[in-house]
Amino acid sequence: MSIDLLGPDPLYTQIAEEIARRIDEGVYVPQRAIPSEAALCEEFDVSRNTVRAAVRKLAEAGRVRTVRGKGSYVLPPNPPSS
Repeated sequence: MSIDLLGPDPLYTQIAEEIARRIDEGVYVPQRAIPSEAALCEEFDVSRNTVRAAVRKLAEAGRVRTVRGKGSYVLPPNPPSS
C-alpha cells in the first residue's frame, strides 16, 4: 500500500486504515502483535509520531490493545449484540 502524501486524508489515518484492512483480511490475527512501531515507520516511511497516532486511532476503535513495553495486539472481533 502506498501512502498518498498529497491526498486529503492525514497520513496516520491512511496507515490506520491499512492496518485495519490487514486485520480484516487475517494478515494480523487476534491475540498477536502487529509489527513494531519501528517496523511500521520503516514500511510506510513516516515518523514514529505518525505511527503512534495511527495505532492510537486503532485502539480507540477497539481494533488493537497496546501493552506498554510489549507492543500492540489485535483484539478479537466483537460479537454482534442482540
